[in-house]
Amino acid sequence: MSVVEQYARAHIVTDADQAEEEGTAAPVVLRYDPHDPRSVRVGLPDRREWTFSRTLLEQGLRAPSGTGEVRVWPCGRVQTVVEFHSPHGVSVVQFESKTLLRFLRRTYMATVQQTVTH
Repeated sequence: MSVVEQYARAHIVTDADQAEEEGTAAPVVLRYDPHDPRSVRVGLPDRREWTFSRTLLEQGLRAPSGTGEVRVWPCGRVQTVVEFHSPHGVSVVQFESKTLLRFLRRTYMATVQQTVTH
């Protein structure tokens, strides 16, 4: 059993850096550790990593979900937005939905493999 790690390109908008060029994609790391099966992690380029419910990510692909620090919602037919709130500001990350679906599928496969080996 191993950690699932997937690199993705995403559009990031923060209220801290308005100077960033519109339309450029940044590298983001999606992580899942089978030892913590209810959580996923998103690592942003500023080295900040967010941990939140895998269920929240899944639900947010279909309808607006979440309150507080992390919110997820579909944006059009092919995009999903993940919004992170902290005392330092807000970061809005826009992913291709198929990237998040592929990641979630891999996390569920890792969970099944862990269950089979125990």
